[in-house]
Amino acid sequence: MTGGRGRIADGMLDGDVRVMSRGRVEQILSSAQLRREIGARNVARGEGEFEVSYGGSQSVIYQETEGGHGNFLAASYVRILANPEWKRRLKKSYTASRFVPRAGDRRRYELECASSSDALLMNLFCYPGLLRSGRFCALLGVETGLRPQFGFRPAIPLQDGRSDRTEIDMRLGGMLVEAKLTEGDFQRAPMRLLTRYRDMEEVFAVEELPVVDGVVKSYQLIRCVLAARASGGSFLVLCDGRRPDLEERWFEVMRAVRDAALRTRLALMTWQELGVALPERVRRFLEEKYGIGE
Repeated sequence: MTGGRGRIADGMLDGDVRVMSRGRVEQILSSAQLRREIGARNVARGEGEFEVSYGGSQSVIYQETEGGHGNFLAASYVRILANPEWKRRLKKSYTASRFVPRAGDRRRYELECASSSDALLMNLFCYPGLLRSGRFCALLGVETGLRPQFGFRPAIPLQDGRSDRTEIDMRLGGMLVEAKLTEGDFQRAPMRLLTRYRDMEEVFAVEELPVVDGVVKSYQLIRCVLAARASGGSFLVLCDGRRPDLEERWFEVMRAVRDAALRTRLALMTWQELGVALPERVRRFLEEKYGIGE
């Protein structure tokens, strides 16, 4: 990785850069920097009806108008509305409504936020014909023609015979997917919560997990790995290539997996890497709205 200073297109933020394969330069941004950049892009884009929250971490929040939505590709949004299960996902709660002017005017939802990783995920995987593309599916390592299930609740075995059914962003066939964009990390939790899981010591070298003062980092990833083990499937982390901090968190967890067969079913991919197999219309959307692929 090569350090330096860089700037992307007009008015965007400075940040470190790293040189990727084939000499491509990828900017390095913090969670807050990427959120601000996406916000600036969406304001400049001026697509659809939106408002801007106030406070230290401003967000652009869209709303539906005349059957369209500025946070979504039109073709993806039509398909989402036509599928009752996908449509329900649009009602996922937005937890920062108190920072929005006229907060009492209407109810806001997480997938209306310009920096929502769930919205980005649905924009891609609900796009017409994409999951029939051999190139796209080969990149993911899945068969063609699958139908994604968003907000999937796995059954992770606990010591007491019950199951943890905390949701995972998406299931695609036998593959579980967790998507990230501007999130700060993969959540933290007291180490005692890990002892609830039946297969914990079979799957992980527990002493190698990222634990500081009794608090485990990347608890969300550990839980997802256990879900993949329980289902016999695979697990993919999707994140932005400008966030190597998230990549490193995932590698920390993977290094602690003692089950060699399971380790081969764990993967990382960036939105930028997915972009090479997307239709031109979708690539332009990602570049304009998120800065992905520039």
